[in-house]
Amino acid sequence: MNEYYYQLTVTPSSHADLFGETLLEIMQDAIEERDGAFIVRHAESLEDVAWAMQRLGQKLGIDVKTEGTREKNEDWIDKYKSSIQPIAVGDFYVRPQWENPAEGKIDIIINPALAFGSGHHETTFSCLQAINQYVNKYDRVLDVGCGSGILSIAAAKKGAVVDICDTDEVAVESAQENFTLNSVDFRESWIGSAHNTTRHYDVVTANIIADVLLMIDKALKARVKEGGILILSGIIDKYVDKVEERYKEFATVEKIQNKEWYTLILKRN
Repeated sequence: MNEYYYQLTVTPSSHADLFGETLLEIMQDAIEERDGAFIVRHAESLEDVAWAMQRLGQKLGIDVKTEGTREKNEDWIDKYKSSIQPIAVGDFYVRPQWENPAEGKIDIIINPALAFGSGHHETTFSCLQAINQYVNKYDRVLDVGCGSGILSIAAAKKGAVVDICDTDEVAVESAQENFTLNSVDFRESWIGSAHNTTRHYDVVTANIIADVLLMIDKALKARVKEGGILILSGIIDKYVDKVEERYKEFATVEKIQNKEWYTLILKRN
């Protein structure tokens, strides 16, 4: 073990999801998310990564603060593990593998590389609330943009029959691994989006971003059966009216707000 390691803290003024995903692609390692900042640790200097984050900020026209330090080498993996706490959402208890399950809760194991997809992010939390309330046993559920698979795993744990898809092949593989970790099954998975199937579902979830929800609205609507539920999330407050207008042929059952993020629960009439 080296005597020192390098730590880089990246704090973007906006577009946190994009910076988190980009860092994960660059580092291919555990990244800690804390109070809107991303913390990266590595055995070698992270100056190139800091430069890449600054360049990304310039292209987006936003401020990005980067702070690099050299730290005495302790077991920072254990420190990272201690920073990821289990979270209870309705009947669900989402935890990393190194934590114990909670008695009386539906256990979901997610070993996060980021807080996104582990239940801690506002949109994931709200979607879990929606699944807890609106998904029933034997429902057919489609998770569009499945990411870690946390939402579809939650639905499967409630007894639903689930299909998963994502345009990112790595995300689909990660979700498949997490299904195995949680001892539940999905019916079908594919690389792509909602337009890659002709099935109709009782519940369709799409926790993406507002721009994509507007772009694939026809495909999402077509997948919801009559009387079915559409859960849309990843919507920043300034876009919620625009998204709701685009899906106006669906009845708005509920709006869940968590800080600046919205989740829409819509029903096909």
